[in-house]
Amino acid sequence: MQIFGVDIGGSGIKGAPVDLDKGELTEERCKVLTPHPATPDGVADGVKEVVDHFGWTGPVGLTFPGVVTGGATIRTAANVDKSWIDTDAGALFSDRLGGLPVTVVNDADAAGVAEMHFGAGRGRKGTVILLTFGTGIGSALFVNGILVPNTELGHLELNGHDAEKKASSKAKEDGELTWEHWAHRVQKYLAHVEMLFSPELFIIGGGVSRKADKFLHFIEDIKAEIVPAQLQNNAGIVGAAMHAAGDD
Repeated sequence: MQIFGVDIGGSGIKGAPVDLDKGELTEERCKVLTPHPATPDGVADGVKEVVDHFGWTGPVGLTFPGVVTGGATIRTAANVDKSWIDTDAGALFSDRLGGLPVTVVNDADAAGVAEMHFGAGRGRKGTVILLTFGTGIGSALFVNGILVPNTELGHLELNGHDAEKKASSKAKEDGELTWEHWAHRVQKYLAHVEMLFSPELFIIGGGVSRKADKFLHFIEDIKAEIVPAQLQNNAGIVGAAMHAAGDD
């Protein structure tokens, strides 16, 4: 079974058809830059461009980098335009895609569901936390395989700041930090999250997951196991498609 997944991020909008039996993209993904400002209309145009690239005419699952309630309503917009707040994203995207069936889910929750089904969290019990490091820090919290949605742990306070302002991959790039320096920031953040939730496993997702060999060995004194996401930066696309199919 194939469903189309779209992952909306602060820097890019990417999507592809997904084989839900294998948890894999069936074609090379299409990516466009997220517009700035990332308004609802601008982002919807980007989503349409990605979906139209494949000539897709079936259901579409989309992620959003913020809290999504009621299956479609946006409640926070940390890394996109504030006009998203209280927007019915489901209606907006369905209208822009010519009436195609659409579902919307938090981006890190989607990535987490994909990793728990097909990737690094498969078969794991207890408390598992996936953290996506990108424009911000997204989080997905699982207890015995069950998702606790919209946790947004990237906004925990760390040394007087939103954690994502200091430890996201964007913070690394903006500050021109070495991998080691950035890893020490990530370590402080993980220690804070571990103190609050005592997970058995941290899964590190987002674009940095494919570069785990550059920084994971610098992270010390964390009791939980730490592993990179196996689906890497495609996890959100796969999870979005799973959500659209009702497989999450």
